[in-house]
Amino acid sequence: MGKTEIMAPAGDWASFNAAIQAGADAIYFGVEQLNMRARATNNFTLDDLPKLAELAQAHGVKTYLTLNTILYDHDLPLMRNVIDTVKSSSITAIIAADQAAISYAFSKGVEVHISTQVNISNIEMVRFYAHFADVVVLARELSLRQMKHIVDGIQQEQIKGPSGELVRIEVFAHGALCMAVSGKCYLSLHAYNSSANRGACRQNCRHSYTVESTEDGTTLEVDNEYIMSPKDLCTLGFMDELLHTGVTVLKIEGRGRSPEYVKTVTRCYKEAAEAVEQGTFTAEKVTQWMEQLESVYNRGFWDGYYLGRRLGEWSTVYGSAANRQKIFVGKVLHYYPKAGVAHLRIKTKGIKVGDPVLIIGDTTGVVELTVESVYVDDKPADKAVHGQECTITVAEKVREGDNLYLWETRESEAVVPV
Repeated sequence: MGKTEIMAPAGDWASFNAAIQAGADAIYFGVEQLNMRARATNNFTLDDLPKLAELAQAHGVKTYLTLNTILYDHDLPLMRNVIDTVKSSSITAIIAADQAAISYAFSKGVEVHISTQVNISNIEMVRFYAHFADVVVLARELSLRQMKHIVDGIQQEQIKGPSGELVRIEVFAHGALCMAVSGKCYLSLHAYNSSANRGACRQNCRHSYTVESTEDGTTLEVDNEYIMSPKDLCTLGFMDELLHTGVTVLKIEGRGRSPEYVKTVTRCYKEAAEAVEQGTFTAEKVTQWMEQLESVYNRGFWDGYYLGRRLGEWSTVYGSAANRQKIFVGKVLHYYPKAGVAHLRIKTKGIKVGDPVLIIGDTTGVVELTVESVYVDDKPADKAVHGQECTITVAEKVREGDNLYLWETRESEAVVPV
C-alpha cells in the first residue's frame, strides 16, 4: 500500500490556506463558470492561478483545477483559455469530464484527471481513459470489492497513463452525496432551468416534500426524512478497508464549505490515512475523529455504497447537523508576533476566558484556540464585550482584518456579521 494523497477542497483563499494548515497533499478548486460548483462558491479567477500554484508549491502541495461541466460550443474558447492558463501557471492538473477538455489538455501536455461525472465503473473504461489521464476518479456507486477489482486489474495489466506511471485511482471519501448517479441530475434543470451539470445546481432535492393522491387529492407530508437528500458520505470508520483496496487518492467534498470545515475534515482524514499506513488505526481514534467531524457542517453520516448497502440513509434535517457553530464576534486590529498577542475589536456579544474561538482570514486560514486570558485597557479582565477592544494570546500568526468567531455548541443562538 503506497502513500495516500488527501485531496482537500477550496472555494476561497481562507479555505485554501486552511487546507495547507491541515496537511493536505493536494487542493482542488474552480475558476470562472466551467466547474460543478460555479454557483455554490465564489471560486477563483484566472489571474489567481499563478499565486495559487506558487503558494501550494512552497508547501509541497499539488493543485488541481476542476473543469468538469458539460461543455457547449460557446464554452470551447473559454475552456481553451483556462487550460492554456493552467499550463502557463504550473497548476498540477485539471479534473475534466467532457472529452473536448480532456483532448485539448492532453494536446497541450497538461495532466488530466478523469472526473466522477464520467461514471467510470469498470476496468475497460480505465484502460480507455489511460490514454489521456494519469488519475481516474471512480463512480461513487461502487463497492469496495468492485474498487479492488479495478485496482488489481491496473496492477495485473500494468495500465499506465501518459506520465508512464501506473494509473492512480481516486475516490470520494467524505462529504455531500447526490441522489443521482455520480452527480448526473436533471431535477434542478427541470424545476428552475438551472443545470446541475453546468455547475448551477439549486439543490431542490434537499427540500422537504409532500405527496398528493391523484385519486382524491389527499396530501401527505413526507415526515422526518428528506427523501431525495442523502446523508453525507463518511469513510473514516472503515478507512483501513478502503485503503486496502489500493486506491491512493481520497477526495474530500466541500468547495462551498467554510474554512473551518476544510481544516477539520482534512486534518482528520490525513491523520486517519497516516494511522492506517503506520499500523496504528484503532476504534478509539475513530471515535475521536468522528467527534471532530460532527463539530462542522454535515447532514449526518453514512458509508455510501462502499460497503454494499443500498441507498436509504436519508438526511432528517435541512441544512447542517453539526453540533457546533461559529458566531461572529469581532475583528483583528493588529498582531504582535514577538509577544504572540492579538489586538481585537469586539463587535457583537463578546468573549470571556475559557471560550473556544476561531480566527479566520484569507491569508491566515483558520486558527483554533481557547481564550486563556483577556486584557482590556491593558488590565486583566474576565471578559470583553460589545464595543470594547482587548488583547488575547494567540500563538499562531493572525492578521489585521481577520474575523473572530466563538466556536459554540449548536444550541446557542447564532449572530450573523453585518
